[in-house]
Amino acid sequence: MVKDLFERIQNNKGPLGKWASQAEGYFVFPKLEGELGPRMQFQGKNILNWSLNDYLGLANHPEVRQADIDAAKQYGAAYPMGARMMSGHTDAHEQLENELAAFVMKESAYLLNFGYQGIMSTIDALVTKNDIIVYDVDAHACIIDGVRLHMGKRFTYRHNDLESMEKNLQRATKMAEETGGGILFITEGVFGMRGQQGKLKEIVAMKEKYNFRLLVDDAHGFGTLGKTGAGAGEEQGCQDGIDVYFSTFAKSMASIGAFIAADKDIIDYLKYNLRSQMFAKALPMIQTVGALKRLELLRNHPELKDKLWENVNALQSGLRERNFNIGDTNTCVTPVYLEGSVPEAMVMVNDLRENYGIFLSIVIYPVIPKGIILLRMIPTSSHTLSDIDETLTAFEAIREKLVNGTYKKIADATTVDVS
Repeated sequence: MVKDLFERIQNNKGPLGKWASQAEGYFVFPKLEGELGPRMQFQGKNILNWSLNDYLGLANHPEVRQADIDAAKQYGAAYPMGARMMSGHTDAHEQLENELAAFVMKESAYLLNFGYQGIMSTIDALVTKNDIIVYDVDAHACIIDGVRLHMGKRFTYRHNDLESMEKNLQRATKMAEETGGGILFITEGVFGMRGQQGKLKEIVAMKEKYNFRLLVDDAHGFGTLGKTGAGAGEEQGCQDGIDVYFSTFAKSMASIGAFIAADKDIIDYLKYNLRSQMFAKALPMIQTVGALKRLELLRNHPELKDKLWENVNALQSGLRERNFNIGDTNTCVTPVYLEGSVPEAMVMVNDLRENYGIFLSIVIYPVIPKGIILLRMIPTSSHTLSDIDETLTAFEAIREKLVNGTYKKIADATTVDVS
């Protein structure tokens, strides 16, 4: 008997979806209103917002806003029409690619309409069924989905574990010798949940022993790390060893879109083989021209990054001084690890928002292990030291309630739909 395709979907909502009746509209799919920034409105209340990836505060920079307005007035939302290869290519797209390549110290670059879609397609284009992929077990979902497209072998290594990396490179080398293929090694410049930098310098050094090419997703590193803001590779002094550099505009650039950068022959190949770009409409001029202005500010105003790191250091040192566990983050991403159940986490976040006016991202199982609550904060250059003090005070209060069982009592008395 053939089952109804939807039967499974109707009976199993998934590990996150099962909480929908209690969580949707508040814990997930919340509606933040007002001008983007540290102070916004949530369900009619003013909140202090730690959930925007607007690291450099460019979203509401007056020059950025004006550039976006001017581009919209000149080009509208549709221009250019069609894919780049057919009818959607412009001088502005080429200019942005050239400036991005120079900024991240690569020969060439290519624009992508979306970060998630773009890196998936990049992985797909770089490998054949004979090639082997080696990647971090904690890689972002976009990388995992890109690897899923691969028809050949792939190996995961323990997160940021050099011994595991080498072991899997040995396995990949043996396999590639049998298939006649090559090896693509994938990691991240910054892991967005834990805030750790990928061990790029050590991975690049492994090229002396193993023959592989390195793809780095530096979404959170671009604009925040390195002397000029060129990312984790610049920060670690190994940018030259990154064969394909990827970043999105959705973080430091406060927009949408992405790019890849590499040697010219690699970019030339990808331009003609990236299916997600070959068969998709070009990045609109509003985003393209807007990105040129954002990149200009990123290059010419280092004080934006300086202020960001002033806030990062103040927040992270304040948390450590109060004995909060923030792991071994060495980037702007600021995780706070607490012990508790999913229902306790929901009660705690409700308390934070309703009684302390603090809005942040909550990460729970299955993204992280059961029994752990991760509160992730994204400091930006727009936050103030007063914002940080207010948040530290609130965190001390909620930790006490978690430890003394207050949240558990409330959670136990609340009916939770987990069907």
